[in-house]
Amino acid sequence: MSLPWAERFKPKTLQEIAGNYAAAEQLLNWIKARIEGRGAVKRAALLSGPPGTGKTLSVGIVARALDLELIEMNASDFRTEELVNKMAGGATLQASLFGRSGKLVFFDELDGISGREDRGGLGAILGILKETRYPVVLAVNDPWDPRFRPLRDICEMIQFRRIRRPSVEVQLKRIARLANVTVDDALIKRVAERAGGDLRAAINDLQMLAEGQRILRDGDVGLLAGRVQEKGIFDVMRDVFSAEGCLEAKLALEGSSVDSEMVLQWINENIPNQYTDPEERAEAYDWFSKADIFMGRVKRRQMWDLMGYAMELATGGAALARRGPYRFTRYNFPRRIGMLSQSKELRGRKREVLKAIGREAHASVKKVATEYLPYMEIMAEKGKLPKGILSWAEDNKET
Repeated sequence: MSLPWAERFKPKTLQEIAGNYAAAEQLLNWIKARIEGRGAVKRAALLSGPPGTGKTLSVGIVARALDLELIEMNASDFRTEELVNKMAGGATLQASLFGRSGKLVFFDELDGISGREDRGGLGAILGILKETRYPVVLAVNDPWDPRFRPLRDICEMIQFRRIRRPSVEVQLKRIARLANVTVDDALIKRVAERAGGDLRAAINDLQMLAEGQRILRDGDVGLLAGRVQEKGIFDVMRDVFSAEGCLEAKLALEGSSVDSEMVLQWINENIPNQYTDPEERAEAYDWFSKADIFMGRVKRRQMWDLMGYAMELATGGAALARRGPYRFTRYNFPRRIGMLSQSKELRGRKREVLKAIGREAHASVKKVATEYLPYMEIMAEKGKLPKGILSWAEDNKET
């Protein structure tokens, strides 16, 4: 079987990278600074962006340009703490065995690590980042996933964006010429358009159409199956708030890389950013409140068939609230998610204390939290119990 064109005709230098040369150059400069030990250089780089935008390709090109031994691992290779330490732990501390000037450690497709099933994997990577002698690069599709918050704090953030259609067209023409295939310009444009900024997907589509023939015409595009393009949360927010109707707003969720509940959190957070007019903001929140009612029923009664109504009300309401043309907005990560992440340990301790009190009082955690704890805090204020009732209860929960 012939080599995939995306591999066979891939760029050899950073200058040949389509659409994301600036991001690739930022990666190169960061690795140079990391090797030279300049100033306040962060210990790792976090590449983010949709599939097919050149993240993995850039890492390989930079490694060759700097004569570094590339140690590349996929999420399927390092799903647990034991595997991470076995495969990358020693490599990040030892010298290169191949006489190279150094090493470059690359963890690809971190999105594939699951929080429950792959316990310890991300924690082990964080441990390696603290000890490694060499530059470490990580790649994700969605950097705003709550799991990656510790990585965002310590990594150089480098964003790879979807490749613009004209750039995709130029690359497809170059590859068709190298593959000795004659292609209509109209077909090139349609293949580039349906790829949605994913250059690798566009190249794969072109190769599939060219199998067994040397001349491609516009009508041949009909042989391709439809594709739902995966979208990051920022693209989803832009498409929701710029939609012209409910159906368009709902379709904006197709291909989203985040779950429905997270999308609702993003809409809730960014309604004030998108709408400065009080009437627009009030209407958007009015629709969102109706969506929240349905979500409450979904969770309390496990009525999952109502999820669709909640998403339609939230997305359609966010779009219909707009009175004028769409205004570009800088969307923010939901603060509520960040606050919950920061207070996770404290909330865990509090729940353990409430459970301990509940066992002694033969009451549920909810009853202890709503009925017992407020009185215990009042007693602590009056000197009947030590102040800081949670700390006191934690110290005495075994007794």
